[in-house]
Amino acid sequence: MVSTRVFLIATLLLSVGTTVWSSSQNDDYMEMDLSEYQSLTRLRHLSVEFLDFYQNITLKDLLPGESPRITPQDLECLSDLSLLTQGVRTGSWWAIRLFDSWGSIPSGILKGNLKDLGNYDECLAIDHQVTSSHSVRGKYCFAKIIHIGKISGVPNFLNVNTAVCFPSSCSGTHMDTMIRQLFKQLLNIEVSADLELVNDASCKTADKEPYDGVTIFTIVILSILATLMVLATLYDYFLCEDQKKLPVIVKAFSARANSRSLFRIVDNKSNPNVIDCLHGIRCMSLVYVIFGHDYIIAGVSPNINIVDAYKWFNSAFFMVVREGVFSVDTFFFLSGLLVVLVGLRYVEKTKGKLNVPMMYLHRYLRLTPVLAIGILIYMKILPLLGDGPLYGGVAMEDYSLCKDNWFWTLLYVQNYATNDLCIGHSWYLAVDMQLYIIAPFLILALYKWGKKGAAGVFVLMLLLASCLFSMMVIKNYSMVSGGSTSMKKIYFGTQTRASPYLIGILFGYFLHVNRGKTFKLNRPTVWLGWIVSLSLFFTCIFALYDVSTSMPIVDEAFFLTLGRIAWPLGLCWVIFACMQGYGGLANSFLSSPLWQPLSKLSYCAYIFHMLIESLNGGITRTQTYFSNYQVMLRFWGDFGFVVILAYFMYILIEAPFGNIESLLLPMRQPSPAVAPVTKVPAPITSTSESAPPLPNKSVLTDEKPSVTFTTSS
Repeated sequence: MVSTRVFLIATLLLSVGTTVWSSSQNDDYMEMDLSEYQSLTRLRHLSVEFLDFYQNITLKDLLPGESPRITPQDLECLSDLSLLTQGVRTGSWWAIRLFDSWGSIPSGILKGNLKDLGNYDECLAIDHQVTSSHSVRGKYCFAKIIHIGKISGVPNFLNVNTAVCFPSSCSGTHMDTMIRQLFKQLLNIEVSADLELVNDASCKTADKEPYDGVTIFTIVILSILATLMVLATLYDYFLCEDQKKLPVIVKAFSARANSRSLFRIVDNKSNPNVIDCLHGIRCMSLVYVIFGHDYIIAGVSPNINIVDAYKWFNSAFFMVVREGVFSVDTFFFLSGLLVVLVGLRYVEKTKGKLNVPMMYLHRYLRLTPVLAIGILIYMKILPLLGDGPLYGGVAMEDYSLCKDNWFWTLLYVQNYATNDLCIGHSWYLAVDMQLYIIAPFLILALYKWGKKGAAGVFVLMLLLASCLFSMMVIKNYSMVSGGSTSMKKIYFGTQTRASPYLIGILFGYFLHVNRGKTFKLNRPTVWLGWIVSLSLFFTCIFALYDVSTSMPIVDEAFFLTLGRIAWPLGLCWVIFACMQGYGGLANSFLSSPLWQPLSKLSYCAYIFHMLIESLNGGITRTQTYFSNYQVMLRFWGDFGFVVILAYFMYILIEAPFGNIESLLLPMRQPSPAVAPVTKVPAPITSTSESAPPLPNKSVLTDEKPSVTFTTSS
C-alpha cells in the first residue's frame, strides 16, 4: 500500500536492521558469485553498450514477436531513436548529451552503492527541434539491473538501479523491451516477463501538467489569506496608534498582533497553576520527531555506503533514534494531562456542568483549518516546489492519494477507514481526537466519584493494555516483521495507544487534587525518584539493544505493552519534580521561557515538517553518504526551514482562524482564581517508524484563554 510505504520502509530499516548487517569476522557482507560480479563490470558503460547493440534499430527491437500490433507511438519512438543513433554518429551534441546523462553500473556495489542517478537535468533539458511540430525531448527513467546475486539481508526494493534517458515518445514498455534484449545479448540473461526492468511510474519528462481546478483553488485561498494578513498588518502598523482600539477583525489577521502574542514570554512565577516544564517537554519531543524522520529520509536515500548504514543498526545510538517512537507516547500523555487539568477546573466552576458538544466543536475548529490547508498544500503545492529523480513518490510519500481519501483525514478516522493515508503522520490527530471524544466522560467520572472514578480509569488503562498484548500474541501482530496490517492494528489503533493518554488523565487528576500543596521530600527520596524515572526511560530505549529481530512474539508484546506504560510513568516524575522544586538542571532547561514561542508553533511545525523533509529529500540528484554527522547536517537545515514555515503558517492560518473561532463562539471565562488556558499547538511527532503525535492543544499559561471546555447554557 503506497500510502504507508514510508512507514513500512522505516519499520524495515529501523527495526529489522539491527541484525541485517551484523558484523561478521571475515567482513564478508556480499553473497555474490565472482563471475556474476565480473559480468556486471561488462555493463559499466551501459549507454555505450546500448549504442553498439542498437546501431540500426528496427521495429523488431521495439516490439519482439512474430506479428506485433503497431501503434503510432511505436512508429514515433522508432523514428526518434533512429534520429538519436544518427545524431551520435554525426556528432550532434543533443544526441551525445542524451546518452551522457545515463547512469552507469554504480561503483562500490560491494559497499552497498546500489543506485546511479545519472544526470537528471541534462536528460530533461534535451529538446531537439526536428520539424515545426515535432521535437525529440528527453525522458528520464530508472532501469532495474537484475541477476547480480544478492546482498545478504538487503530487501528486494534495494536492487541495483541505474538511470536511463530515452526520447519522450518512447514508453516504459519500449525501454523495458530494449534493455531486456540488451541483457540477453551481453550477459546471456533471460529476464522473466513478469519482472519490469523499466516502469513508467519512475519516468519523468520536462512537461508540466497545467494547473487543475484544485491547484488554482489552493493558490487562490492562500493568496486571499496572504492579502488579508498584509492589509491587516499594514493597517495595524501605520493607521492604528492605540493597540487597544484595534478592530477585532484586523487584530485577527494582523501578523504584527499575532507575532506579538506568539513571542510574548509569560513570567514563570506569575501563575501558580502554570506548568512551565511542559513547553520544554513538548519542544524536545518535536525535535525528537523531526530528527527521527530525517533518519528515515536518509535511510531511503541513494546512499553509496548502505553496508555501513546497516552496520550502524548495531550501534547504541541507533536505539536512541529507533525508540524515538516513544515521543508519540509523550504527546498522548501530555494530551490526557492537560485535558483533565483544564476540564476539572471548569467542571468545578460550573458545578458539574459540561457542554460536551461545544467542547467537540471547539476542538474540531481549532485543529481542522491548518490540517485542511495542509492537505491542499501537500497534494497540489508541494509538486510545484521542486523536482528531481526521487521527487514525488520514489522513496517518498505519495500525497496524490489525498484526492481519494482526504475526507477521512478531515473526519479524523483515517487510522481505521483507509489503508492509504493522505498525510501519513496525520494518524496521530485521528487517535488523539478519538481519545478526546471519551475525555469529557472520564472528567465527569473523576469529578463525581473522585478516587473511585480514578480507579475506573486505571482499570480501563489495564484492560486496553491487555488488549494490545492479546492482539499481538493471539494474532501474531509484530512491529518488527508484521508489515502494514500490524502497523495499522497496533501502531495506528486508538485502543492500543490509549495507555499513555489514560496515565496522563490519572496524573492530571492527582495534580488537581493536590493543587497548591507542597510536598516535602528528603534527598534520598528525590534521588530515588530520578533514578527510577531515568531507569524507565533508558529501559524503554535500550532494552532491545543487541537483541535479535527474531525474538518471540510474547517478548515483543511484553516490551511494547509495558513500554507504553513505563514511558509516561517516567514523565510523571519529571513533571512532578519540576513543579515541586526538585527538578534542578532539568527544570531550568525545560522551564526556560525561550521554549514558549516554539511550543506555540509546534502544531504547524508538526503538520508541515514532512513537507520540508520530502522537498529536501526529493530534490536529491546525486548519491548520498550515510553517517550520523551527515544526518545531523540534514536535520539542522530541515529544522530551521520547518520553524520558518511553521511561523508563516501560524500567522497565515492558525492564529487568524483561532481568533475568528473565538469571536464566533465566545465562551464564558473562568473566574480569576481559575487559571485560563490558551490553545497552543502541540507537536505532533512521528518517529522513526511513522508520523509524530500531537498532544492536546491546551497549554497552561496566563494568556487570554481560548478554551475547549465550556459551561452549559
